[in-house]
Amino acid sequence: MGGAERGGPGRTGALVSGIAVALGCVLFLGGFAWAAILYKPYTVPTDSMAPTIARGARVLAQRIDGDEVRRGDVVVFRDKVWGDATMVKRVVGVGGDTVVCCDRQGRMTVNGTPVEEPYLQSGGPASPGGFSATVPRGDLFLLGDHRADSIDSRSHLTKDQGSIPRGAVSARVDAALWPTDAFGMLPRPGSFDALPGGTSEPGPIRMLGIAVVVGAALILGGAAYGPLARLATGRTARRSGNGKAVAPHG
Repeated sequence: MGGAERGGPGRTGALVSGIAVALGCVLFLGGFAWAAILYKPYTVPTDSMAPTIARGARVLAQRIDGDEVRRGDVVVFRDKVWGDATMVKRVVGVGGDTVVCCDRQGRMTVNGTPVEEPYLQSGGPASPGGFSATVPRGDLFLLGDHRADSIDSRSHLTKDQGSIPRGAVSARVDAALWPTDAFGMLPRPGSFDALPGGTSEPGPIRMLGIAVVVGAALILGGAAYGPLARLATGRTARRSGNGKAVAPHG
C-alpha cells in the first residue's frame, strides 16, 4: 500500500509530463505548419526598399488577396508591364486617389493630405522629381522607400498612371528574417492614418512565433521531467539509506 502511495506522485508527474510533451508538439508543429500555409519567404534583390528592407534581406510575406491591401503596406507583386519579375514596393495610393509630389516641405500628398514618411532613405524628400497621378479604380500606386534608387510607379506614368491591378499582389511583408540585426516585425507606419481605410493590421506571425516557442519549451520541459525525477528519487533513496539505524545483534 505504502509503495502504491509513494508511486502515486510519480505516476501523476509522468502523466503531466506526457501531456506537456503532447501539447508542445501540437503548438510547435502546428505553428510551423500554419505559418507555412499563410506565409512565404522572399529574398529582396535590390535596395529600392532601403532602409526598411536592405538588398539581399530575407523577409516573410503573408499570402493575401489584393483586395486586402491598404496604403502603407509593403507588398510582393508581379506585373508584366514592370518586367514580369517579382518585386517588393510600398503602396502609397489606392483606386481613386490622387497622388502628387512634392509640396513646399518636400512631402507627397494623397488627395491633398500631406503624408509624413519617416521610413524614407535619408529622411526624404518624397521624390527627387515631381509627379502627379490619379489611380484608376481597382489599382494600386507603389513606390520604393529609397526614392532616389527605385524603379516604381513614377517610371510607368504613361501606362495606367503608373499603377498595377490589385490582382497582381500575392503577399504582404510582415517580418524580416535576415540579416539578424533587422530580425523582427516590419513597422506599420502611421503615415496614412488620416486617410480613409488606414493601414492594415499585421498578420498572425507574432502569435505563430509565440506558439512555436511555447511548444518547444513544453517539449523540452516535459522530456526533461523523467530524467530529473529519477535523479531526485535516487538522491532521496541514498539519503534515506544512509540515515537508517542499525539494529543491535542478540
